[in-house]
Amino acid sequence: MNLFFAALGVLGVASSGPLIAATLGATTVTALAIAFWRNAIAAAVMATPTLIREPRQFGRIGRYEFRWSLVAAVALALHFACFITSLQLTSVAAATALVCLQSAWIAIIQLFRGVRHRWQVLVGLGISFGGVVAITGFDMGTSADALLGDLLAMAGGLLAGIYTLAGGRARQSMTTGTYTALCYGMCAVLVAVLAVFTNQPLTGFDAGGWLGILAITVCAQLVGHTAFNHLLATMSPLLVSMVILLEIPGAALLAAVFLNETLPAGTYAGLALILVGLAVVVAGQRNGKAGRGKPPEERPLAELGAD
Repeated sequence: MNLFFAALGVLGVASSGPLIAATLGATTVTALAIAFWRNAIAAAVMATPTLIREPRQFGRIGRYEFRWSLVAAVALALHFACFITSLQLTSVAAATALVCLQSAWIAIIQLFRGVRHRWQVLVGLGISFGGVVAITGFDMGTSADALLGDLLAMAGGLLAGIYTLAGGRARQSMTTGTYTALCYGMCAVLVAVLAVFTNQPLTGFDAGGWLGILAITVCAQLVGHTAFNHLLATMSPLLVSMVILLEIPGAALLAAVFLNETLPAGTYAGLALILVGLAVVVAGQRNGKAGRGKPPEERPLAELGAD
């Protein structure tokens, strides 16, 4: 059964990039509209069980939890704005690989906070960023737009790392349903504000556009992430984190099959380097001594992605 949920989770999160690219390319849906509706719908879905079973949970949210939830929501809103926009400028495969660097960014943030990592983490970081250089180097020769898309995807990965760390702080005394409902809800509000200032409509799309938004929300947000959250109860976090890395080749394969996306051989080499490097980083973080004896918010993290 775990194998089924793992395959379902990988397929769900890997479909995010191709579905977003296809929706943006074939409809009038805007990048911020996708970010708004997937968060608004997910917030409603996650809040409903809590409101029915234990509505007082929301009344118990303190200043500390709210502050860190807000930080997470801001980071998540900017993450979606960067990542979804990047899919309009660079390839799905490159954008997905670069945004999946969030585990590497978390390790770097921890280094600045004084966390001592094992040598495997540092080696993994070097391998991953070697892959970044390979991808951006090839895209630099392709077009300025592709390079900008790569940079936005990297920024999206950094913001996803901040979102994960802030969420770790907020969730110390909050249930998953309460936290996700609050964070996704605030994220939706922030994205709506961004949409107003950038003149990106959130409604008025054709049937194909709404179908794309629904598919992205169900496949990536609800099915993919829910499957991985289920696996965390029956499998080790390390193994789940390693399975999630299959999103990178999965997205590249789906983009090649359904979007006819072809990439230079050097770009595929960069994807492989990032995948190997992240695997080493995740393994080093989970097996290292940096997190032993420390509270949850200080331990090395390799959490679920945000895409």
